Amino acid sequence: MNYSDTSITASIPFLSLENVRKTYPGVVALDGFSMDVRPGEVIGLVGENGAGKSTLMKILGGVTTPDTGTITVDGTAHKGLSVEGSLGSGIAFVHQELNLFDNLDVAANIFFGREPLRAGPLKLVDRAKLREMVAPLLKRVGANFSPDTQVADLSLAQQQMVEIAKALSIKARLVILDEPTSSLPLAETDKLLDVIKALKADSISVIFISHRLHEIERVADRVVVLRDGMLAGTLGKRDINHDQMVKLMIGRMLKEREKASEAARAPGAVALAAKVIRTPAYPSRPVSLDVRRGEILGLAGLVGSGRTELARVFFGIDGSLGGTLELDGKPLVLGSAADAVAHGIFLVPEDRKLTGILLDLSIAQNISLPNLPAHARRSLVSASAETATAETQKKNLGIKAPSVQTRTGTLSGGNQQKVVLGKWLAMNPKVMILDEPTRGIDIGAKAEIYGLMRALADAGVAVLMISSDMEEVIGVSDRIAVMHEGQISGILDKDQFSQENVLLLAVGKQPK
Repeated sequence: MNYSDTSITASIPFLSLENVRKTYPGVVALDGFSMDVRPGEVIGLVGENGAGKSTLMKILGGVTTPDTGTITVDGTAHKGLSVEGSLGSGIAFVHQELNLFDNLDVAANIFFGREPLRAGPLKLVDRAKLREMVAPLLKRVGANFSPDTQVADLSLAQQQMVEIAKALSIKARLVILDEPTSSLPLAETDKLLDVIKALKADSISVIFISHRLHEIERVADRVVVLRDGMLAGTLGKRDINHDQMVKLMIGRMLKEREKASEAARAPGAVALAAKVIRTPAYPSRPVSLDVRRGEILGLAGLVGSGRTELARVFFGIDGSLGGTLELDGKPLVLGSAADAVAHGIFLVPEDRKLTGILLDLSIAQNISLPNLPAHARRSLVSASAETATAETQKKNLGIKAPSVQTRTGTLSGGNQQKVVLGKWLAMNPKVMILDEPTRGIDIGAKAEIYGLMRALADAGVAVLMISSDMEEVIGVSDRIAVMHEGQISGILDKDQFSQENVLLLAVGKQPK
């Protein structure tokens, strides 16, 4: 291990895992895994979906007991931890899906079930004492809101701060952050990374799990890489970089993505044209935008800028309040999403689990669902026809599953996203809209999704990609359109691509 921080090197681990193994029927989730945690260090934990990260977190949280191996806390060895033992050891979790009550204020959330009570028979909550206990916790995480603020009024980043403050309230020595920035825009991500640095300064350890490797580079003292349930390697501070992490995660170097330095592609004909479209979210801010055949048009902007709202109009979910749409130069009137599908305009939504797939249905059923008449025989859906279509998409997209009858909810995030793509690709798209296409997906699956998007564009499909990931927008797009407060603030060609130019347009200023 190569540490550049001598204070971390000199400190003694308070938590160690040695030769931990955990199996499930037919699956080795962890195999001989060892790791230690020192006070005040930030460990980046990376690995593809299915690498064993979730199992490791369950073991640390006391939810799962390893089959073999030991967990040592403060010099005492255990075969496993209970949930109470994990909390008592100072291990706290901040999950990707936040566990907060929107109808309560910040203070009530932080000490829920542990509220200080007033003396007397009624045992009422001592609100003054509660605020007094919460205020210093909020200060430690750099919060700019009070204990009395309703959680429903907070941004996602602020809610993350509440979760971290809750962890500190149990006197956490190790805070485990599971994909904490996956739903955050750039500015709020920066705030959260600053909180991680503050925890480190207070000698609190952090395990930071993220698919955004550039964030790992920024904050980690050490990177632990899991692959197929085993420790693939450890990188010290001086060795942490994107390529080395990827190589350890997938066992090889990824081919270079198509970068902004690539020669500009010849633009195709305009497939979808929006002319002074007014969305319900920004009725006074008309949008004009062309999406061309054979290109990937990145749509960037801050959260709330109107990107998803525009996509909903393009897909017929919401009606426009003015302006016109054209498809291949002809007027396009959309009364519903079914109208958009009939015209070959398809949407891969931001929340695939909520609106992109039905988790309880099989891969085959999900892929055939938008086009059941094509899979019907005498008005009855043919299981063999469904299976044939799904097998084709499974092969073409590289969907990793035992069979097309596998329940979609059991798949990794990347494979679920491929199922969403598969149902549309089976219907010959003209325009494909992808809203945050790689959110929560590991680096290997991301590369595959990018390859599929490029193949679509090369086949003449117009691809509109909405993304909050700056590296993704710059690395994948042929042009970048940027939205600010409901309008297109500018469009960048390849030779203008830079984070600075995108951010300037995102806040309503002109690029340099």
